[in-house]
Amino acid sequence: MADDYLVRIGKLIRDARQHRGWTQTQLAEALATSQSAVNRIERGNQNISLEMIARIGEALDSEIVSIGYAGPMHLRVVGGRRLSGSIDVKTSKNACVALLCGSLLNKGRTVLRRVARIEEVFRLLEVLSSIGVRTRWINDGADLEIVPPAELDMAAIDHEAAIRTRSIIMFLGPLLHRLDSFRLPYAGGCDLGTRTIEPHMIALRRFGLDIAATEGLYHAQVDRSVSPGRPIVLTERGDTVTENALLAAARHDGTTVIRNASSNYMVQDLCFFLEALGVRVDGIGTTTLTVHGVPNIDVDVDYSPSEDPVEAMSLIAAAVVTESRLTIRRVPIEFLEIELAVLEEMGLDHDRTIEYAADNGRTRLVDLTVRPSKLEAPIDKIHPMPFPGLNIDNVPFFAAIAAVAQGQTLIHDWVYDNRAIYLTDLNRLGGRLQLLDPHRVLVEGPTRWRAAEMMCPPALRPAVVVLLAMMAAEGTSVLRNVYVINRGYEDLAERLNSVGAQIEIFRDI
Repeated sequence: MADDYLVRIGKLIRDARQHRGWTQTQLAEALATSQSAVNRIERGNQNISLEMIARIGEALDSEIVSIGYAGPMHLRVVGGRRLSGSIDVKTSKNACVALLCGSLLNKGRTVLRRVARIEEVFRLLEVLSSIGVRTRWINDGADLEIVPPAELDMAAIDHEAAIRTRSIIMFLGPLLHRLDSFRLPYAGGCDLGTRTIEPHMIALRRFGLDIAATEGLYHAQVDRSVSPGRPIVLTERGDTVTENALLAAARHDGTTVIRNASSNYMVQDLCFFLEALGVRVDGIGTTTLTVHGVPNIDVDVDYSPSEDPVEAMSLIAAAVVTESRLTIRRVPIEFLEIELAVLEEMGLDHDRTIEYAADNGRTRLVDLTVRPSKLEAPIDKIHPMPFPGLNIDNVPFFAAIAAVAQGQTLIHDWVYDNRAIYLTDLNRLGGRLQLLDPHRVLVEGPTRWRAAEMMCPPALRPAVVVLLAMMAAEGTSVLRNVYVINRGYEDLAERLNSVGAQIEIFRDI
């Protein structure tokens, strides 16, 4: 019972700290204690006095001591409302987590502009802080400063935070240059079925990294005598696999050729960041990348990741399913051209501004206005392909879009083992989706949405799809335990409310 009490208090403190936008290190400085002590408190592993709780509450400007505890977050949605006005796309979740991992390559100060304040980022910051990296939000919380220590303390790694993010796998590439041996917790994240890390291992073995997996940990050993003597051919054109190979190649003393590489948006942003670190990368935007490594990287770098095309697709889908006129600003158009081509064939009424450059100076943006449209089901099935094909993460949004179109749409989500199953949750809201097998769903439209109360699917994009359907359904719906949405979206409910939605955040008493 005492341990459970400490865990509850720790969660309250962690939530209050994150709401304030502080790292564990910043809270420790305010309390004149150590980051490791704050880490133990938040994990419920340290006895804590009422006096200390009061001091923490004062430092965070939060009433830590209260009736109850910080349970799961839920959303109450009053649907059937039209959206209007304009909304900006935030920076890319997947680019930001890759850049956080990439900051481990640099001995100098890294500043990342307009970093997405999402749970996935918070978990990685907790991991970085626990191993000695100093991170803090600057410029009124808009930007993130990262300063690494001379030596990383891998023995102190925050295991709980690490297992809640799959992004931890991208520590392997940078760490193999800093340590001869280390351990990492197994990668976590969304519940999307079995996802092997073997493609990562095949690529990283070429840099001398050997991994043994036991008791929930990856045990890594590095053989410095091994280096890639010929091009690395990735067995999977995956985004994180490509990023790990890039991170390993960035500090390899020599030239590394990576073939069958992903050319997706987060990979391009990582390449631009590596160039800011002084690493030359040829072939950006293609499936063959040539990396001219720099063994010692010690620079002060300032970089602005680009906007998130998947969030942009979420907002486009929100406008479509609520039959709204909505302007989505700062849309990274080059990573949505296939999706928009499909929507145009379905009858989407929209227009876009001329292209302009993102803050990284490279990614092409537009402002996109969507208007209420009479949609017809596409003739061909909806299925993902590696960039420049239809984005894997955008497939679920077509389930909600197809549900408001006239006719039958076949969606083939061949990448993940069970994500298509979660799309059938739309049936609780009046949808007519038939699961043909674990990868294929037949969607019948149009749909008369109805309100419902349900648990949030454990996968990010299907969870947002359910939220969008609730926004279209007349009446009041409840979506319970929305942590997975907070993993990938910053203040999504508040931002949707700003353009006419009615979504209330609440917790159980």
